[in-house]
Amino acid sequence: MLSRIDLKEKLSKEEYKEKIAPLREKLRTLDGPIKAANLPVIILFEGWEGAGKGGIISRLIKNFDPRWFTMVNTLPPTMEELREPVMWRHWLTIPEAGLMTVMDRSWYQEVSTLRIKNHVDDTTNSRHMNEIKNFERGLYDNGYVIIKIFLHISKKEQKKRMEALKADSNTKWRVTGEDEEENRKYDTYYEAFDEMLTYTDTAEAPWHVVSSMNERACTYQVFKIVSESIEKALSEKEKRDAALKDGYSVINPGWYNFKPMPKLRDIKLDKTLSEEEYEKKLKKLQKKLSKLHNRIYKERIPVIIAYEGWDAAGKGGNIKRVSEALDPRGYEVLPIASPDKGEKARHFLWRFWKRLPHDGHFAIFDRTWYGRVMVERIEGFCSKADWQRAYSEINDFERQLYDWGAIVLKFWIHIDSEEQLRRFNDRAANPAKAWKLTDEDWRNREKWQQYEEAVDDMIQYTSTDFAPWNIILGNDKKYARIQTLEIICDAIEARLSSTKKRKR
Repeated sequence: MLSRIDLKEKLSKEEYKEKIAPLREKLRTLDGPIKAANLPVIILFEGWEGAGKGGIISRLIKNFDPRWFTMVNTLPPTMEELREPVMWRHWLTIPEAGLMTVMDRSWYQEVSTLRIKNHVDDTTNSRHMNEIKNFERGLYDNGYVIIKIFLHISKKEQKKRMEALKADSNTKWRVTGEDEEENRKYDTYYEAFDEMLTYTDTAEAPWHVVSSMNERACTYQVFKIVSESIEKALSEKEKRDAALKDGYSVINPGWYNFKPMPKLRDIKLDKTLSEEEYEKKLKKLQKKLSKLHNRIYKERIPVIIAYEGWDAAGKGGNIKRVSEALDPRGYEVLPIASPDKGEKARHFLWRFWKRLPHDGHFAIFDRTWYGRVMVERIEGFCSKADWQRAYSEINDFERQLYDWGAIVLKFWIHIDSEEQLRRFNDRAANPAKAWKLTDEDWRNREKWQQYEEAVDDMIQYTSTDFAPWNIILGNDKKYARIQTLEIICDAIEARLSSTKKRKR
């Protein structure tokens, strides 16, 4: 893409004054319509060191109301950020609907400059670029506008600008050794940038490569790109929303290997444990898990445990027996309720990305991102297209967790309708437990068949080889707890064993 850019383009002062005034006026009138339309906008800038990103961004944001945009300066990841998945820190920056984020560098650092500096291999780099494409496609499908601008200059011009900065005692600090290294290796960086631009130039998030050789021409082009992109998005929003709402008639869970799973109605729930056998196994497994937690921390392996199940299936008691075995400094139990206002205004996965654990730690989710394809599907809290599309978005999310190195364990605690009714009645008759039973529980029970169908779909379309579902037999709570602990211990031992083999 870079070879197609005319680096000789210029604008005279007179031409600039004539052309820039109406563009400034357009940009200044966009805040209100963006907010009124609940349109989330991301404007990101990438480009060469010395290309003038800071100056262009400064001139651009002067046209916006500072209350409605956030400026993000994306630096190389910190030590803390390196303990999370690559895309984690970038998910945290996405704006709410009706607001803008303007970015000086972005998630493209990892597949361009940091790729070269950190000697990232081609396989890993390709995976990261696919993660970016999935990320941007997911944002687009959820109504986001992504404007990507790359500022391009020649090797000679880059060196000239660096020399000018170094010659001034007030600005020489701005030129680092890494900047000069980029100029010396201009051809290497050129190849990396060009590959990045070509591979991630998509219909939903196209690249705009702008010559930054002439400041006036560059400013005009950037203002024009931003104003036209936002105006187009606003004019097409109603049509686009309708297309996104009705655009998915067939479920596409993505190109993954799926594990064959039984239908819920075909699962026998007759397994039981005596109290004596339960106590014996519980003590043994909790002791084992406690030791494994130490090894997990030492190897910096994150563990994500996702609990779903019928109301009154025993998730709380099950989670309690798992957490009792863990060092309290190394885990967090995350009860997931309905999304709040800020969470509803962003992509549905945003609130889960921000709750991920550090490497070496456990995150135990009591309810999860699967609410999208269960309660939101059944109660109509999202469109049919939203929940149908969510299977692929969830699989992509879990694949990134797996590629990060996480052990992803998903449990559906299964009970039959008769057992649920018995537990509901027990709760209603027990003053100490009556608070657990709500009107919503009874309403959900009336929709048992709808939920069963949704859960069967969920398990079929998201039980991948890297994050399979485990159906826990929950009619006997004691059996369910032991079954869960055994699966957790086995999964951790298998990962530790494979890690040990890789180190040999």
